[in-house]
Amino acid sequence: MSIQQDNIAATQKLFAAFGAQDIPGILEHVNDNIVIEFYGPEVIPYAGTYTGMAQARGFFETVLSSVDIHEFVPEEFLADADKVVVTGRLRLTARSTGRDIVSDFVHVITLQNGKWSRFRDFMNTTEAYLAFSP
Repeated sequence: MSIQQDNIAATQKLFAAFGAQDIPGILEHVNDNIVIEFYGPEVIPYAGTYTGMAQARGFFETVLSSVDIHEFVPEEFLADADKVVVTGRLRLTARSTGRDIVSDFVHVITLQNGKWSRFRDFMNTTEAYLAFSP
């Protein structure tokens, strides 16, 4: 198996743990010094930059406690060296308001030794902003 195939497989395992809402399973696939960047305004509870394992745990816990996941479908995995780019679509409901978030997404993941070292999440943050706004 090539490094690109290994990185895609590692990414798919983390996505499966996310879909199962398995925080310990998610964290098995991230480096201790991971950097997570979710772009968007502060009204989105998990927007911001997170560094290290403890903050990564907080990020994933906040995401999973803030939304109900109805659809999270990765459609394409593209790998080059230490990077995996995942495109897909999602449909979530903001628990605080009951409003839906429907968006395509792009995740740009950098891996080191088979674990995520950087995760950048791009989606239609206007959808998330509207869903979380009071």
